[in-house]
Amino acid sequence: MEKEKILLSYGSGGKYMHNLIKKLFLPAFNSPALSELGDSAVLKKINAGQELCFSTDSYTVEPLFFPGGDIGKLSVCGTINDIAVMGAKPLFLSCAIIAEEGLEMQVLEKTVKSIADTAKKAGVKIVTGDFKVVNKSKADKIFINTSGIGVRRQNIRIGKSFIRNGDSIIINGSIGEHEMAVLSAREKFGFSSGVKSDCAALNGLIEGIQEVSDNIHFMRDPTRGGVATTLNEITDGLKYGMLLEEEKIPVSKKVSALCEILGFDPLYLANEGKVVLICGQKDTEKVLSAMRRHPMGRKSVVIGKVIKDYKGKVVMRTLADSLRIVDMLSGSQLPRIC
Repeated sequence: MEKEKILLSYGSGGKYMHNLIKKLFLPAFNSPALSELGDSAVLKKINAGQELCFSTDSYTVEPLFFPGGDIGKLSVCGTINDIAVMGAKPLFLSCAIIAEEGLEMQVLEKTVKSIADTAKKAGVKIVTGDFKVVNKSKADKIFINTSGIGVRRQNIRIGKSFIRNGDSIIINGSIGEHEMAVLSAREKFGFSSGVKSDCAALNGLIEGIQEVSDNIHFMRDPTRGGVATTLNEITDGLKYGMLLEEEKIPVSKKVSALCEILGFDPLYLANEGKVVLICGQKDTEKVLSAMRRHPMGRKSVVIGKVIKDYKGKVVMRTLADSLRIVDMLSGSQLPRIC
């Protein structure tokens, strides 16, 4: 890697980023918790029956405000969701903001208000933070980092090692809305799609699921790289494969139309209010019912299952009744969306 340079593709959540993490960060940091590559690190027991989960994420998006959300809301929801998909209850957040010189004060005020309102609505407290200013044109208006802490039951059975043949793959609604909302908000594209970002905190939805089933084997929010990349990350090193049903994958008409015009595949579009959930087959209907009772899960559907064949791969049965390999995103369909 000596003569290589960092490309935008390294931040896409796809193959470039996946390989960079494995080749650079994991060997350098040499941490057992990090090597699990979960959305949050699961740390040692903090008291009888509880474990601590800790996560961090950084956010940059253009434009700062888009239909359905903004960089402030995004930074809170993203970290909350990374903790919640580990089966933990998010409790506390930190918030660090880097602003560039010349930023309008009303933009900062609007962003901070969005952060505060989103955290309050999700029942999470912001307890520490930091603020820095850099020279003009050095930070692209605002960068935000949020870190979060949550707790979960000790030895909860959520992780790749618990996935079994026949498990159901569920998602809580239409995919690709966040990325398409951000794209259409960029004035240089000259169109308005009417698509709103799905940006939302999912801790309430996930808590409801856990109340009805102890048979949830894995959860992840399909952000950068979309559903396809997320499922490939899950199957990497797994002794099973995954079979998706194209006709069951929910894509809104507006997102579908934009994808046809722009040549995008909705499976690779980023989401900020979706959870991919893998549960035991016997609990599928119970889990679906619980999800559909929550506002963020009313359109939940089964999109596929875990299979013995195609070890470590994701395949999809197409509308033409043929099978195709669904690989991990290599580059980036649209940079800087979260």
